[in-house]
Amino acid sequence: MFKSSGLGDELQALKSEMSRLLTTSADDMFDATKSRTEALAGQIKDTLDELAETVSDEEQHVEKMIAERPIAALASAFALGVAIGFMLRRH
Repeated sequence: MFKSSGLGDELQALKSEMSRLLTTSADDMFDATKSRTEALAGQIKDTLDELAETVSDEEQHVEKMIAERPIAALASAFALGVAIGFMLRRH
């Protein structure tokens, strides 16, 4: 059923969090938020750099495959275009 001790613990945690927020200055909040934002921006940049490297590697691989078999690549592209054309025409 309902446990008052759990509710009391949550209320106490809320009270301490509100007390901390009210005593923290705006500059401190801004600095903390700025540092978190910079850390997140760094992670996003690292991830995008890694993605760009992976895409570049895959692009080179696809170019090599197309150069090795140009007729098969052309036939595959044509077949894919026909299939997409049929799907778009039906809808």
